[in-house]
Amino acid sequence: RLRLHDGKLIKDRRYHLQTYPNCFVAKELTDWLIDHKEAPDRETGIRLMQKLMDHYIIHHVCDEHLDYKDAKLLYRFRKDDGTFPLSKDVKVFMRGQSLYEKLVSVDESILKVREENSVKYQRTFLGCEIVDWLIQEGEAENRKEAVELGRALLEHGIIQHVSNRHHFFDSDILYQFWINFRRRRRLTELLSENSSRTLSESPDSPFCLRKLNPDPGNTSFLSVQTNKEIKIVSAVRRSSITSLAGNSNSYFSATPMLAFPPVAECNPKSVLKRPVTNEELLSPGAPYIKKTLTIVGDAVGWGFVVRGGRPCHIQAVDPGGPAAAAGMKVCQFVFSVNGMYVLHLDYQTISSLIMTGPRTLVMEVMEAIE
Repeated sequence: RLRLHDGKLIKDRRYHLQTYPNCFVAKELTDWLIDHKEAPDRETGIRLMQKLMDHYIIHHVCDEHLDYKDAKLLYRFRKDDGTFPLSKDVKVFMRGQSLYEKLVSVDESILKVREENSVKYQRTFLGCEIVDWLIQEGEAENRKEAVELGRALLEHGIIQHVSNRHHFFDSDILYQFWINFRRRRRLTELLSENSSRTLSESPDSPFCLRKLNPDPGNTSFLSVQTNKEIKIVSAVRRSSITSLAGNSNSYFSATPMLAFPPVAECNPKSVLKRPVTNEELLSPGAPYIKKTLTIVGDAVGWGFVVRGGRPCHIQAVDPGGPAAAAGMKVCQFVFSVNGMYVLHLDYQTISSLIMTGPRTLVMEVMEAIE
């Protein structure tokens, strides 16, 4: 957006006796993307701008077109007309970017290369160090407010503990900026991002997480009884306990007959005896231990159900699946997924992280000490 302003592609334009401030012509912008090597061709340029439309970054000046057309139509950045939706996530991200720029642009910055357990980390700082700095710079009025800001930055993936073992604390624990805001990004990176998938929100249909795109040529459920026929499934996400039992369901091919005993049924209601809060899990001396599970997905996924939110818990485990083999149990709380702290997320978001991530899943879970 700023580059387009500098290049005078964004300017006030007159059309049908009306002036539209701070807008650009779609066709001209597609030309610009190709000329500046932000897109290899027009088709990619259109897809990139459609991505920006889908995320409410640009829009047609009269909102008459919901898609981006490579034509002499006027579009505008929502940031230029005050319609950009400032959600909490966006506000935290922008705050993190502002703090990062402030920190890297000063002499004697607290951001330094430091070492912990013989490993060097970039852009690091101590928790108590940044709390002092936030108060000193007027970014927070007191230590409590500074800690709350630090926790928000960590929960949104902007900072993290260097080995991802702790939330943010006002102490001598070492943290680092996880995002390098100064790295030059290309628009084409938008097309390589994994899109989150829509997941069932019905509490009555817990599902075992399964990859939607298994390896080619290996898409069947493997039989545990060699004399039974192996049926190929048209899609690999398990939707409900009824579908696992072989009943008709749109996720399976016609009249499916699963060639293995169905997963042990679970009550869709919570398996937890009582609600547990993040504060309870993280409080010093709490009766919980943390375990790291490495789960290598099979042809159809990992085999467990995650439910709840803030924190999420394991609702059910396929006794014959990869998760059970790795030591996963019901009632465990999900602490991190592939290195990302997730105690503050709901199960739909965690499910999306897992389903769009690598086949080898590394999860940290917390379970009660018996």
